[in-house]
Amino acid sequence: MTTTSGKDQWVARARQAVRRAGASLRRVWPSVLLTALLLVLAVPAALLVAPGFLGPEPPAPAPSAPAWQQAPATLSAHEGFPALSASADLPAQAALTAQLDPLLKADGGGDFTGLVQDALTGQVLFDRGGSESRVPASNMKLLTAVAALRTLGPEHRFTTSVVTGPAPGQVVLVGGGDVLLGAGGSNREQVLGQAGLATLAAETVAALQSEGTAGEIKVLVDDSLFSGPALNPAWESGDVAAGEVAPVFPLALNSARYDPAVTTGPRPQDSAMTVAGEFAARLREAGAAAGLTVAAAVERSPEPAAATNPPTDRPEGEGSTGVPVLADVQSATVAEQVNLMLRDSDNYLAEALGRLTALAEGLPASNDGATAAVRAQLIEAGLAAGPVQLVDVCGLAMGNQVPARLFSEVVRLITTGTDTRLRAALDGFPVAGLTGTLDTRYGGEATAAGAGLVRAKTGTLNTVLALSGYVVDTDGRLLVFSFIGNGLTPGAAGNKEALDRAATVLAGCGCR
Repeated sequence: MTTTSGKDQWVARARQAVRRAGASLRRVWPSVLLTALLLVLAVPAALLVAPGFLGPEPPAPAPSAPAWQQAPATLSAHEGFPALSASADLPAQAALTAQLDPLLKADGGGDFTGLVQDALTGQVLFDRGGSESRVPASNMKLLTAVAALRTLGPEHRFTTSVVTGPAPGQVVLVGGGDVLLGAGGSNREQVLGQAGLATLAAETVAALQSEGTAGEIKVLVDDSLFSGPALNPAWESGDVAAGEVAPVFPLALNSARYDPAVTTGPRPQDSAMTVAGEFAARLREAGAAAGLTVAAAVERSPEPAAATNPPTDRPEGEGSTGVPVLADVQSATVAEQVNLMLRDSDNYLAEALGRLTALAEGLPASNDGATAAVRAQLIEAGLAAGPVQLVDVCGLAMGNQVPARLFSEVVRLITTGTDTRLRAALDGFPVAGLTGTLDTRYGGEATAAGAGLVRAKTGTLNTVLALSGYVVDTDGRLLVFSFIGNGLTPGAAGNKEALDRAATVLAGCGCR
């Protein structure tokens, strides 16, 4: 039994325990608060740090681009433009004309003509003198591209070969039309230099070794594939001196350039002998270990060793005239060469392709043969040549006369025509603000909306500007166009912008 005094003692002890507990709590409370605060802050910190250990969160998948906005390297894989709808709204002719007419005004002198069509139907949506003959400048290369692809085929290649010479101790380097030869080893990843002289020389030495050849080797060059004047008399001497073009031969290094990285300035005036000299140097290097001495000088072959490319069905090791082939290298395909020609507006390559097209059609591989071959292919393709005058196939000559309508129809044929061989040219159209001769354009406020969308071949001479290509408008209609300015004031800054603004308008239609 507990007494009152005992209860008082128990209460006193309980109060003392409570006081001690309170004092302890007061001493540790700051630590408790700090710990809690750290825990609160640790949660978001952990969320920030965790990706470093767990890896970044995968990005949301980007929407797939429509066919017409895909990279140029993949666009030609499409059979035309399958994503386009024939039911999409067409721009209204009156509304489009109201937008284009004020833009196509020459800065200084001269004037612009032009034509815009719906690619699927051919309906003309804008026509300002579209049937008038004009100097087209490098838009001529579109006609050459169509002719080459139709005649030679996109996958055709040209052969540069070495055959045994007419006398012991001689080899003959035979030009087969490849003007994109490289000095080094063959590089299948490149268009320029896909066939290399170092590779050709090494294979030649190996073949000579296998035959037991030793001693001095003399190099001859056969450049008889092309005929007629190497320089077109319609070209201005100043353009030749400036390196816009050079005498055309059936073999050349770097499209007749001294350096593949330098695309301006003077060119070799005899590209066949330039190639022969480089080949002899490579043969000298390759033959040193084999006991072969290559003569310092090279000569033209007194007789054609092989007048044409060896046919694909020739017997192994035998040239087109039965001359044993020691070695050969293959060029880039015609499709690859056409795209390079269009993208960089390469005059020399265009002229070579024109002559090779003529040869394939049974015509002389000359300038006159090239222009005749291009005209014939346009007619066969269903494009009425009409009031067309062709004096070269690269567009450097001022004597060419072609209406904007023909270029618009050619682009339409390439993009939506039934001849799928022509699809190969799609990759060659420069892309506004990104590639080729349009890479530095469409950067201003008035034209930026066309960057990446407008794809067109340019043309530039002192008094001539041209732009022919295609664009898909905001409604999904594929529009083809050609704008050509003649008699322009040289260097007038507003003229190129007029063309680019007009093409930008097409990319932004609407236009109703």
